[in-house]
Amino acid sequence: MIIQYADLLTIGAGGGAYPAAFRLARAGRSVVMVDPKGVMSGNCLYEGCVPSKAIRETAEIYQSQRRFAERGLPGTITVDFAKIMAHKDSIQSRRYQQHAADLAATPNIQMIQGEARFITPHEVAVDTADGERRLRCAQVIIASGSDVFVPPVPGSEFCLTSHDLYKPDPILKTLPERMIVIGGGYIGLETATFFAALGTRVTLLQRGGQLLNGMDPGMVAVLTPLLDPSIHILTGIDVTAVEVTPEGGRRVHYTRGEEDDTIDGDVVLMAVGRRPVIPAGAAEIGITVTRKGVAVGADLQTAHPHIYACGDVNGRVPLFHAAVRQSMVAAHNILGGNIPMDYADFRHIPTTIFTLPAAAYVGITPALAEAQGIPLQIGRYDFEEDSRAQILERMEGGIQLFFAADSLRLLGGWVVGIDAGALIGQIGTAAAHGLTAYDLARFADQHPMSAEGIGKAARSLF
Repeated sequence: MIIQYADLLTIGAGGGAYPAAFRLARAGRSVVMVDPKGVMSGNCLYEGCVPSKAIRETAEIYQSQRRFAERGLPGTITVDFAKIMAHKDSIQSRRYQQHAADLAATPNIQMIQGEARFITPHEVAVDTADGERRLRCAQVIIASGSDVFVPPVPGSEFCLTSHDLYKPDPILKTLPERMIVIGGGYIGLETATFFAALGTRVTLLQRGGQLLNGMDPGMVAVLTPLLDPSIHILTGIDVTAVEVTPEGGRRVHYTRGEEDDTIDGDVVLMAVGRRPVIPAGAAEIGITVTRKGVAVGADLQTAHPHIYACGDVNGRVPLFHAAVRQSMVAAHNILGGNIPMDYADFRHIPTTIFTLPAAAYVGITPALAEAQGIPLQIGRYDFEEDSRAQILERMEGGIQLFFAADSLRLLGGWVVGIDAGALIGQIGTAAAHGLTAYDLARFADQHPMSAEGIGKAARSLF
């Protein structure tokens, strides 16, 4: 058997893998990326943030047009769902071509399509369509990502998942009249708002009492009443079965308290979470694997200093941009001879829930501060008084900034409403660099832009 040598092997070719792969290739190292799809880029492009936001942005445009029409302004837009999905597919295709061109233009990198499994800490077998290949690796980055979790509910095979909905050439090609969403996390809630904006009657079933479980209750309490009131949200739900109706639709059986009930829809989206994809053989070679994923610290090293785990597979912050940063940390530490010289800052990773409207947060929020006994000073700014929000007739929500009570150093913040996804990055940068309320108050941000609300929130303390 021929064994190929690689300075670096990445298991996966998404955000946790390719930034490090390119960095080491530029340093003259030989790099092999192994991925089941055989293309560069992971779940974000295939079935996650990029395709879902392609749908979201068109839904938001349609929603905005209706908002202006209600105020007597001219113009009409109709929904062509097939064209929306074709637009989504075209964005994915364009980005895959872009990634392929980057890969082709970079020496020292090879892509292999297949499934990787550990034989020893330095030897990996890859099962390909042409048989098994063996690679001996000086360094390994595990970046195998995560996959949709489907609970063992009878009839779950009759449900769609985010994979089915957002992958290239998706299963759903016509706009359903009725959609049932099982799960009130960010994937389920985002999708519910997209389809409601396009005209689908949506029912969302949430097992717990709070939507977006695990996120700051104060932020969720501001967001929830701003969601489309046509979305029928039921909490405290335990789904017991899904079946096909005689008409070809779907029927969901559930319990709520002591009551059993059913609800019918045209499609059901199962959106109850994702779980890490652990390469075969990882535990057998001594890598610690927990329920959340491969155990790593801020240096991204596993129990073997030459093996790193980046992105969703470690379960620390399962977001694409977090994976990219982690990949670069691994690259720097590999170039440093596996002696940590760079560390991932997991606390200051901005998170946006791309609902309509959106919400975003970063750093320490009130619930976390209370749990850790950290006293806060809170700066506030309501979009009701914001000029850009008034221009766009989107005056709901606002900005809250959380400062250390003694030093007024920014610890975190959240935004609900207009431009939340853009503003949270600016807040996160300020928090990561230790800026204070005085620093934010002194910065003359642009008018009329929603970002000026950050300085105004800081000045609300003085």
